[in-house]
Amino acid sequence: MKKSIVAIVGRPNVGKSTLFNRICRKRSAIVDFEEGVTRDRKYEEAEWNGIRFDLVDTGGIIPKSDHKIDKAVRIQAEIAIEEADFILFLVDAKVGTTTVDIEIAKSLSQHREKVMLVANKVDNEKDALEVYDFLQLGFGEAFPVAAVQGRNTGNFLDELVKNLNPSDEEETSDSIKIAIVGKPNVGKSSLINRLIGQQSLIVSDIPGTTRDSIDLQLKYFGKDITFIDTAGLRKKSRIKYGVEYFSTMRTIESIDRSNIVLLILDATENISTQDQKIASYAARKFKDIMILINKWDLIKKDNSSVGGFIKDVKEQLKFVDYAPVIFLSALTGQRVQSILKKIIEVNEESQKRIPTSQLNKFLDKTTAFFPPSHSSGKHSKIFYCTQVRTHPPTFVYFCNDPKLITKHYRRYIYNKMREEFDFTGASIKIFFRGRGKNELDFNK
Repeated sequence: MKKSIVAIVGRPNVGKSTLFNRICRKRSAIVDFEEGVTRDRKYEEAEWNGIRFDLVDTGGIIPKSDHKIDKAVRIQAEIAIEEADFILFLVDAKVGTTTVDIEIAKSLSQHREKVMLVANKVDNEKDALEVYDFLQLGFGEAFPVAAVQGRNTGNFLDELVKNLNPSDEEETSDSIKIAIVGKPNVGKSSLINRLIGQQSLIVSDIPGTTRDSIDLQLKYFGKDITFIDTAGLRKKSRIKYGVEYFSTMRTIESIDRSNIVLLILDATENISTQDQKIASYAARKFKDIMILINKWDLIKKDNSSVGGFIKDVKEQLKFVDYAPVIFLSALTGQRVQSILKKIIEVNEESQKRIPTSQLNKFLDKTTAFFPPSHSSGKHSKIFYCTQVRTHPPTFVYFCNDPKLITKHYRRYIYNKMREEFDFTGASIKIFFRGRGKNELDFNK
């Protein structure tokens, strides 16, 4: 199910980060009395009355000087207009309307249907009288809140979710949902066009609930495959500055909806922090993962080229070292067709179920070779193991006390499971459960 993206827009020091944290009910964004402290945009999933949405703290819109409004005023507002589904335009009731507020209002005025004006720092009835000053901005009466104390935020959230249109349509269960992700200019759009262009059996274009998003379906050897939100990959935004953040929001949304994540890396560039963050998020969400090295046609190769690249990938993305690696060129079509075959293989690995008898033979062999132990000297024993679900494959190991199974030993079990049962590309979950409800989640 898709979620709406809600962006908080406003000048510095009006309390955007405070409101962000209040809505998310956690201290996620940095809050400080110094203006402009939110340098990096923050995002978080929020929920109210059963409606989930992604909330964005866009940071302050800062003028260059007292006399000239910086072009960032227009750019930030334009980014929000283009990429967010709904906008919270936040103003400060203690200060009143400023020239910066007026500039932001001008940028948002043509899209008033998706803008809600919110007056923060309305701590009492006297402050509430100041809210009427914001009528001049042209968005009607501002909704009064006090983000620090939480005053009126419940009523505010009731009003907010009325304006959101979450999809009631569940994802197609029998289709393999694919998210194609990676940093800008890595070749995502070229790859999807090459993949779709090579197929004669495109089933349909499925319009998504998020504006301008499109899911593309195709059949491959009888299997339905859905590429998620490809409009975001193919669309070239007219806004150059700052759009990467909202691209990240779309990436997060695509990963959340997917079964398999295709992380595209550029063979001509080093693995970046952004690549690592995307891979880490996908792993934490237990998504199956494939790594695609694009632009392989531009690399001067020798006998060690492939091995060197794979070693580099495994070292820098060690938390997804189970992901298969494919070297390709979206431009020439080199090895692009092998991606679809590998998608089917990874999906089958993720749906694989290991019989309990086979698991316990594996457990006996593994613990006999290297028995569990604990520094306290207390006896630790793993009795048996069973698989409780697939996609992702999830296993429960029953033991006398999960706390006695050390992190090192849990990693040993995990690695041995990979050696024994493969699960190439598939993310797996492991739990250690003791007597009663005593349980340890290996995956945290």
